[in-house]
Amino acid sequence: MSDIELLVKRLMIGAYDLHMHAAPSPFGRALDDYGLVMQAGKAGMAGIMLKSHYESTAARAALVNIHAGSCATAYGGLVLNWPAGGLNPFAVENALKQGARIIWMPTRDAVNSLKSGNMDGDFFERPGISVLDENGEIKEVVITIMHIVKKYDAALATGHISPEESVILCNKGIENGVRMILTHPEFSRTVVDKYTQKQLADMGVFIEKSWYNVAEKNCTIENMIDNIRTVGTGQCFLSSDRGQGNREYPVEGMKKFIRALITGGFSETEISEMVSLNPRRVLGIH
Repeated sequence: MSDIELLVKRLMIGAYDLHMHAAPSPFGRALDDYGLVMQAGKAGMAGIMLKSHYESTAARAALVNIHAGSCATAYGGLVLNWPAGGLNPFAVENALKQGARIIWMPTRDAVNSLKSGNMDGDFFERPGISVLDENGEIKEVVITIMHIVKKYDAALATGHISPEESVILCNKGIENGVRMILTHPEFSRTVVDKYTQKQLADMGVFIEKSWYNVAEKNCTIENMIDNIRTVGTGQCFLSSDRGQGNREYPVEGMKKFIRALITGGFSETEISEMVSLNPRRVLGIH
């Protein structure tokens, strides 16, 4: 085994992937919750986040943790798309009460996302959801959701809302003492320039860096490396955003990401910060 492969293997031990997709799902997925957590455990990972666009995964995570017997812990979250009631504080409270650790603003059902049309697999027509009112201000229901997220010491992520909405949301969240995540700013529907990413990171926002965006050619690995260097590793965390059918499994996606960053000149300490330390901070693990 080469030195790089040994380093990849070492960095996977204790790592987290806070963006994995699993079955059951209305969209094609490569593995179910059990399969994901078992693969993560085999790689020595500490934890994974089960993400579903259309339902809370808090109860699913709790069940898989009881029955899988993996050394990796599954965590749940909730995305505020229409099947969850949209910007629904009752769904947020329920998910967090069951242990959810991340709440995402709308993804597939965001006004911003729908401007680019349906995503693969979308199966109903719907109006888009915005976090802003007609005056361009954060909706009161979003402030209510922020207070609930803070009460449970969870994190609030931007999802697929527009860059403009994301900046306003992150500013308001930080103002209200909420841990904020800028969701995959290299994704074609949610691109945020590196200087804005840096400004948000300096405020305390966590910046997600997703292998999906490199693998699906939303950006080059050189772009990704440049963006991480601009932001700084102190506020970035890596995710695979994998689990789609006909793609590499999420654990393999994370390994590819780590391997690419090693080749790109990142040190073991820097990558460990982005795969182990910072995800724990996102989850509120002290």
